Amino acid sequence: METRNPSHERLERTPEAFLQNMVDSLYYSRGANARSATDYDYYMVFSRTVRNYLIERYRRTVDMRYEVNPRFVYYLSAEYLLGRQLQQNLLYSQTEDVARAALKDTRFALEDMIAHDVEPGLGNGGLGRLAACFLDSLATMDIPAVGYGIRYEYGIFRQEFRDGAQVEQPDDWLALDFPWEFAWSDAMIPVGFGGHTEIYQDSNGRYHSRWNPAEQVMGEPHHILVPGYGTETVNVLRIWRARAASEFDFRLFDIGDYASAVQQQVHSETISKVLYPNDNTPQGRELRLRQQYFFVACSLVDIIERLKRSGNTIDDLADKAVIQLNDTHPVVGIPELMRVLMDDYDMEWHQAWEITHKTFAYTCHTLMPEALEKWPVSLFERLLPRHMEIINEINRRFLADVSVRFPNDYDRLARMSIIEDGGDRQIRMAHLAVVGSFSVNGVAALHTQLLQERVLHDFYEMWPERFNNKTNGVTPRRFIRQANPRLSALITDKLGDEEWLRDLDQLAKLEKFVDDADFQAQWRAVKAANKVDLADAILIHLGIRVNPESIFDVMVKRLHEYKRQLLKAFHIITLYNRLKDDPTLQMTPRTFVFGAKAAPGYYMAKLIIQLINSVAEVVNNDPVAGKTLKVAFLPNFNVTLGELIYPAADLSEQISLAGKEASGTGNMKFALNGALTIGTLDGANIEIRDRVGAENFFLFGMRVEEVLSLKAQGYHPGDYVAGDANLKRILDQVGSGVFSGGDASLFQPIVRSLLDRDEFMVLADYQAYIDCQDEVERAYLDADAWTRKSILNAARCGFFSSDRAMRQYCEDIWKVQPLPVH
Repeated sequence: METRNPSHERLERTPEAFLQNMVDSLYYSRGANARSATDYDYYMVFSRTVRNYLIERYRRTVDMRYEVNPRFVYYLSAEYLLGRQLQQNLLYSQTEDVARAALKDTRFALEDMIAHDVEPGLGNGGLGRLAACFLDSLATMDIPAVGYGIRYEYGIFRQEFRDGAQVEQPDDWLALDFPWEFAWSDAMIPVGFGGHTEIYQDSNGRYHSRWNPAEQVMGEPHHILVPGYGTETVNVLRIWRARAASEFDFRLFDIGDYASAVQQQVHSETISKVLYPNDNTPQGRELRLRQQYFFVACSLVDIIERLKRSGNTIDDLADKAVIQLNDTHPVVGIPELMRVLMDDYDMEWHQAWEITHKTFAYTCHTLMPEALEKWPVSLFERLLPRHMEIINEINRRFLADVSVRFPNDYDRLARMSIIEDGGDRQIRMAHLAVVGSFSVNGVAALHTQLLQERVLHDFYEMWPERFNNKTNGVTPRRFIRQANPRLSALITDKLGDEEWLRDLDQLAKLEKFVDDADFQAQWRAVKAANKVDLADAILIHLGIRVNPESIFDVMVKRLHEYKRQLLKAFHIITLYNRLKDDPTLQMTPRTFVFGAKAAPGYYMAKLIIQLINSVAEVVNNDPVAGKTLKVAFLPNFNVTLGELIYPAADLSEQISLAGKEASGTGNMKFALNGALTIGTLDGANIEIRDRVGAENFFLFGMRVEEVLSLKAQGYHPGDYVAGDANLKRILDQVGSGVFSGGDASLFQPIVRSLLDRDEFMVLADYQAYIDCQDEVERAYLDADAWTRKSILNAARCGFFSSDRAMRQYCEDIWKVQPLPVH
């Protein structure tokens, strides 16, 4: 059937046409009328009207791709931190002015509509936000691409604080209709679990293994449009909801066993309930593996169906598709594709492996051992028995190749094996990813270097050509244009147009204005207005009145000990002690802004959150220190909150222990919005410092080599306490109840952890950090010099665009070309 253009009148970009679209949608989609409609009804029809302008572009995108049959990028990620969609889609559909005009004579303002928009609960931290930035850039660059993930019903969690402690609540982002998704309930895909395998012989005498799953779950696809900026291309994010194969047992219901009647539905749909369920229990670990296999299995079926719908055969898969594994979560896709090719398409091992190995590429996002996932062999044997057989065979053949390359090196064989032997044998998913992929990339220069030299050194020695670096990036459309409209307007005014939003290197042209007094004044005015906005939000959400003229010292990121929010807390206590010791001390006012979620099962991280909130309670209410210092820990940090915080920051805290952070992207968002960085030589900090200039970056702390050397010779944290009266005082205060209402036991685990191990060397870097913060205060007093540094940070960070990162992936790894939609 031929596709037909919708009526031109319906898609006209006039206020009258936009308003008529809203009215039609209110009557014919919502089933409401103007008098009975709620505010949410109007938000829904407004959003769907905006979506209509993208649907036409999506139709033409699909038609073009069927016509040309290009090579596709398929991006597999366990999370996508998209942010709210309405404001972005107004910008990308070029309907913001029309929409505002359409609402002029109604009781609604555009801001009312935007306020109703909810943030999809599909992600948590940097991994998910990076995936969202990459999808944005791929569409903007006209690259044929599809993202795949899970449609989590309750996200990770909504964070609240009670007595300073984190409390997790369901993130019910789907409680009301979500206008940006399309459900495809008639295209569900069956996914098997458990059961057993059996050997059988075909008519040609060949032996095969057949998997007979004991359980089946259905994957229901939903997709969200991903438009490009300044282009006609619209890609999609396809996310899977778990549904029961049989949702209701009428026989059990009929005899009164109502709970059992829906037990299968509850069991199946648990898979897509929550992002990253607590894996401290066997049930939690099993659920995580179920999630990973579920979305990968559904996605591979969809990828192969797309391949065949374009007239290709399964033999063409590696030529027409590249599948990027975003960390280890989707790595089970490697044995799953092998299973599909051998069991469903009757391929021999060699042919199936040739296609699989040429199809997958792997991005490693960590240096932390616990983040390099391992799964018990016993769990795989029970849940995915056929995949366990395939992994064993991959490992057998791989170790045979290693033995040929490095004969008689048995220690190397043990280190490189996909199966880690021992009491509880484990599958090393990062090893499987490297063996099964044609490309392995890190996400910052130092990170890639450490992967090659330490974490995956044996694999690098075997296949150096597979390893490459692709430094992360962020989309300027969301994190400058949308988050910081004042700065965006100033940049556009100086550069003459908005082409910089598609070519961020053009920010370098701002350097010629760096010493222009008028431009500096405009730059400061933008920052000052953004700080007032954040100060207002802090007052509304926390009831804390902060000084917009103070230094806004900001640390927002996932809470993990290696990121060292604890070191930041110790800096606050240091300043508090100085003021208590000398109330007449002249100190530049500071507002410390925190935002961070801790994993529900991460006890120490949650205790650090409680400590920071407890320090805030004491400092903010102190009659002396509270006049100069304020601490604001905003709950439930997400993209929406980040868009308010990044533009307002004066100082960006990037203080992880050197050698622990893979890259970071918050550091890039802050710098592009004119914040100065205080940080270690870790992750992408190194590349930011190289580009903005050492004089425009506050550096402190040990280098990677010094960290490794100190650990090798024996790190004794108590020595640093014994030699530093200020540090000893802080630990005594934390451990004696000064910040916990006299409860000396509450924060003792933090003190004991530092004195016994201090795994992330907070105590070793403490004094260097305090000295560097004193340098920050002196620098801030010179407003012109600080503004100059701020401008140069933004002007010299054009490299950190996700467009640049995607261009490098496309050229170096994926070998895909843009396909503009006409």
